[in-house]
Amino acid sequence: MPFDSPDTGLFSDDTHTRRCIWCQATPAYQHYHDHEWGFPVVDDRRLFEKICLEGFQAGLSWLTILNKREAFRQAFAHFDIDKVAGFTDSDVARLLGDAGIVRHRGKIASAINNAKKALELRDEFGSLAAFLWRYEPARSSRPKRVTYEAVKAMSVSAESTAISKDLKKRGWTFVGPTTMYALMQAMGLVNDHFEGCSVRDAALAARKNLQLP
Repeated sequence: MPFDSPDTGLFSDDTHTRRCIWCQATPAYQHYHDHEWGFPVVDDRRLFEKICLEGFQAGLSWLTILNKREAFRQAFAHFDIDKVAGFTDSDVARLLGDAGIVRHRGKIASAINNAKKALELRDEFGSLAAFLWRYEPARSSRPKRVTYEAVKAMSVSAESTAISKDLKKRGWTFVGPTTMYALMQAMGLVNDHFEGCSVRDAALAARKNLQLP
């Protein structure tokens, strides 16, 4: 699968479909890129899953987490916020013994803590989605062209820093600015598919048709 050019950040497969280079490794990664990453999400369960998985990803590759996602879903009650908020010490012990997930005590405790905090946030804003979509960047704050070089330079943003600060103030953990920018990309709060990527226009259209919470 060759690069289209050294600086586009794109690659082409055998059907000449152009995708962002970061998903080149496996078909599953490409499926995630084509159907999920950058597409807007307003479902609270899916958003909570993304927050949790981005937290577990800290220090690891996203492909590692993606390959374990089904095991994470089974382990964390399919990321039902109410159920995870009710996890006990016995659940922590169960999760620490589950080889299918990342067995990191601090990250496991964080997911449970954040579920409890998500319930408080839901009571205040109506939904986790309503809280997060308040931080959608203004078009003027985004790069005029979303290129490989532009995205590479944006591991954080003013909005991801603001989300991080707000959530930390509310008692959330593993929600640093870099993690929150990755969340913004994953949930479609920003569309960081590179110019020329075959999926970019579909993600833009999905956002245009989105009804905000």
